[in-house]
Amino acid sequence: MPKMKTKKSAKKRFKLTGTGKLMRRPAMRSHNLEKKSSKRRRGFRKSLEVAASDVKNVTKQLRGG
Repeated sequence: MPKMKTKKSAKKRFKLTGTGKLMRRPAMRSHNLEKKSSKRRRGFRKSLEVAASDVKNVTKQLRGG
């Protein structure tokens, strides 16, 4: 049986920290930034933790299952 391949799109979007948390980038940060306040745009720089309900699916994609 061949090896399971990692989902390349997931690999580019999620990062696993040293403590085992899954991090993601916030949504709505790619365009129409002129309308958004400076405070809101600053917040987009930070990574967010993946929701607990999604961790299982994301981990499965990263492990290739």
